[in-house]
Amino acid sequence: MIGAAQHARVGALPPAVASWLEALPTAYSRADRARFEAAWRVASEALADARGDDGEPLIDRTVGAAMIVAAQRLDPDSIAAALLLALPGRAGFDADDIESQFGHDVANLIAGVARMDSVRATVAGADAAERAAQAENLRKMLLAMVEDVRVVLIKLAERTQALRWLMTADEARRRAVAREVADVYAPLANRLGVWQLKWELEDLSLRALEPADYRRIATLLDERRQDRERYIEGVVAVLGGELARAGLRADVSGRPKHIDSIFRKMRRKHVGIDALYDIRAVRVLVDSVRDCYSALGVVHQLWTPLPGEFDDYIAKPKPNSYRSLHTAVIGPEGKALEVQIRTREMHRHSEFGVAAHWRYKESDPPGAKRDAGFEDKIAWLRQILDWKDAVADTGEWLPAFKTSLFTETVYVLTPQGRVIDLPRGSTPIDFAYAVHTSLGHRCRGARVDGQMVPLDYRLRNGQQVEVIAAKPGGPAASPSRDWLNPELGYVQSHRARAKVRQWFKAQQHDETVAQGRAMVERELARLGRTAVKLDAVAARAGFTKVEDLFAAFARDDIGSRDVQTAIAAVTQPPPPASPAVPAAIPDQARDLVTRRSRAAGAGSGILVVGVDRLMTVLARCCKPAPPDPIVGFVTRGKGVTVHRASCINVERIRAREPERLMSADWGARRDELFAVDIVVEASDRQGLLRDLSELFAREKINVTAVNTLTRQHLARMTFTLEVTDLPQLQRALRLAREIPGVDSAQRR
Repeated sequence: MIGAAQHARVGALPPAVASWLEALPTAYSRADRARFEAAWRVASEALADARGDDGEPLIDRTVGAAMIVAAQRLDPDSIAAALLLALPGRAGFDADDIESQFGHDVANLIAGVARMDSVRATVAGADAAERAAQAENLRKMLLAMVEDVRVVLIKLAERTQALRWLMTADEARRRAVAREVADVYAPLANRLGVWQLKWELEDLSLRALEPADYRRIATLLDERRQDRERYIEGVVAVLGGELARAGLRADVSGRPKHIDSIFRKMRRKHVGIDALYDIRAVRVLVDSVRDCYSALGVVHQLWTPLPGEFDDYIAKPKPNSYRSLHTAVIGPEGKALEVQIRTREMHRHSEFGVAAHWRYKESDPPGAKRDAGFEDKIAWLRQILDWKDAVADTGEWLPAFKTSLFTETVYVLTPQGRVIDLPRGSTPIDFAYAVHTSLGHRCRGARVDGQMVPLDYRLRNGQQVEVIAAKPGGPAASPSRDWLNPELGYVQSHRARAKVRQWFKAQQHDETVAQGRAMVERELARLGRTAVKLDAVAARAGFTKVEDLFAAFARDDIGSRDVQTAIAAVTQPPPPASPAVPAAIPDQARDLVTRRSRAAGAGSGILVVGVDRLMTVLARCCKPAPPDPIVGFVTRGKGVTVHRASCINVERIRAREPERLMSADWGARRDELFAVDIVVEASDRQGLLRDLSELFAREKINVTAVNTLTRQHLARMTFTLEVTDLPQLQRALRLAREIPGVDSAQRR
């Protein structure tokens, strides 16, 4: 044990450390500060003048990490562990000694950080998508390896301090660490809600990886910072006043942009910084969805919206459930301004929901599968982090925070450093099938961390697995039926079990196909249809290949009745074609669809509260068409439904939920068709339907459906027409009334 005499030999505290201890928040007691000083003295004695791989004195690294941890208001154990994090691996390090002096929790935290340090898997892949996927799995593995999430937070603080130091180191060393931080640790900080570290890690990584771009953007932002802050203050004051006058309870605030975020957007859009609309940005928080659209109307009345820069993520949320209105306008002084509008509930979800802010900022590789259970745990972590900021005593949140995060998945490494995620309890056989199906079939043994293990060995997080496989095509290059026996425990994952079953199924395929062919041919002979084309029978039965039909019949996936039905359908003659329009209308109802509708049905040109890119749908109950007076109805999750102002359903809504009705108009004229229903009543006669059809054809009106009903020589016909506007429809109705026998023709 390091005693008081050894502490004394270290000497007085350096001024920087003494000032830091003195300036710690009052939440940390005098006893805590004395404990931190003791930890510093132990670390200073053990590390002496030692330096890390990057050249930074290790005692400076630990003190810097501890200061960052303290700034995050973590518990005293975390700060003490940060001061001692560089001790493992040093000569004379004794974990039991540390535990006796500083407690079990501190010793465990130091050991957890050391385990994270041991993982140095490569995230380089054949292409950007594979590289991103590997980085994602590595991040998950690092989280899964620790039993206490504080380990990750301490490691993030250590990486932040390392990057701060490396800004003065040589370029090669700086770039290597910055790439690892950008790929692994900055996204972890984002997921855990440690926003201050996230932004610093991202900005420092960009500064190391793209120094010229970083300096250029930083210079531009610095030159304009005072003007930008003054501008945003003016916008907040003006917009807040207008919203208050409109009767809206709203919180308006500026939204800062960091250098890395600006750089990413400039690269993604291939534009300069002057072309970014959200360099100057504000956020508006209101109480309800209706207030969101009302606030949008206020913004668009106050300033001119920029074409093509409006997104309605309330009507059509992002795949990660992110909901908000985004618009860009020409704000004061003729400068572009971005405005985000959302409810307070939406804002809370975007900050603490199912990893919503993480999906918004990070791009998943194409085709990447999303793990809902993993995302739920991250949402819980964020709530814990938010909770601990709200309580005075950090000890209140600690017990809930000290838990194992991942109980369903293990993450292991290939010899090349690729991360493989498997269900908990998986074996080397599951691992082999996850790498490649052929490797799984040929798996005969495995080494885990260099040691031979049996095939039913249960893999653990962070282990490196090497499969011993039989040669391709050899007598042993096939799976064993024992692998499918759950009692023996060789295979745990559904994927591996399915691949083993598929292999045995494929071995029987040729025999099964031959058996099925004989069965189908017997059916054909019995029915006297031996000349029929088997490909046609297979297609009629729902199979793309005739071999699939034979195999399914042999396995009893389909029965004899299914085969007989398919044969009969192929061999029976086609029914005679019926005329499109009969010479006379029988005394009964009949539906006739003439052609597919070309009407969009989405009202893409409609303006709701002054913007034309809301998700709008034309109501089917009243089928509005320009220039009908219209009104918008804000649905729950399906955008805005547009009704005729005179629609009976609008009257009912106005009586029950008037707050969900919004003003709307048709906007600029576009090349669109609108479906409308008309009713024609006439004396029944031969050729009446033909005369009406010819009239609509002359007027260039498409008829998509006709329904007729005749009783006692009276005909009632309902047509669905596609028109460009009401004048075209009114002209057609007037001409229809002039046809002999027509008593009335009117819109329904």
